[in-house]
Amino acid sequence: MNHENQLQNKITVIDKEVTWDKTQVIMSKTNAFGIIEYANEVFVDVSGYEDYELMGQPHNIIRHPDMPKVIFKVLWENLKQGKNFHAIVKNLAKSGRYYWVITDFEIAKDENGVIVNYFGRRQAVPHEVISLHIEPLYRKLLQIEAASGVEFSEKYLIGFLEEKKRSYVEYIKELILEHEKSQSKFVQYEQQLLEEDEEEERGFFRRLFNR
Repeated sequence: MNHENQLQNKITVIDKEVTWDKTQVIMSKTNAFGIIEYANEVFVDVSGYEDYELMGQPHNIIRHPDMPKVIFKVLWENLKQGKNFHAIVKNLAKSGRYYWVITDFEIAKDENGVIVNYFGRRQAVPHEVISLHIEPLYRKLLQIEAASGVEFSEKYLIGFLEEKKRSYVEYIKELILEHEKSQSKFVQYEQQLLEEDEEEERGFFRRLFNR
């Protein structure tokens, strides 16, 4: 049994959210295999792990059992191809509580174009987006994985997105944008956002992550 499993086996999952400052950005750096090399203070505070407990551990030390495997499959397929990927993820703190985030990555390569590091940013997601859209979808994916495996969970996800005529990232962007509009926030961006096309998608997430 590896150290990650030993740690997770000691955690009793609690159906309560971590209390944290959701204006802050969780940051980490991993090597090409997802092993943690750096975690900022926000990561430490929110996850409940000390720095020394995180260093050298796989990033999935914080993986929550409510997360469908297919979401991480798609995320890693994109990252390994050198593509940033914005996924909504439920994480498991050391306390057993959960916290939801959306991901953003910078990918570092060596002089031969080989990926050496992933710099991850994670930010809070509006509660309404999670409760109304993401949780129902993820529950369905988990049920399919339990009954038929990840292969058919992925087929369902593909069909779900095809029906909406969106990629996963486009779907996530649309959910957050609709929430912003409903809350009358970011009014100054409204015209800009209405005019956004696929080429400007990165601009939306750059604003979301303040970079």
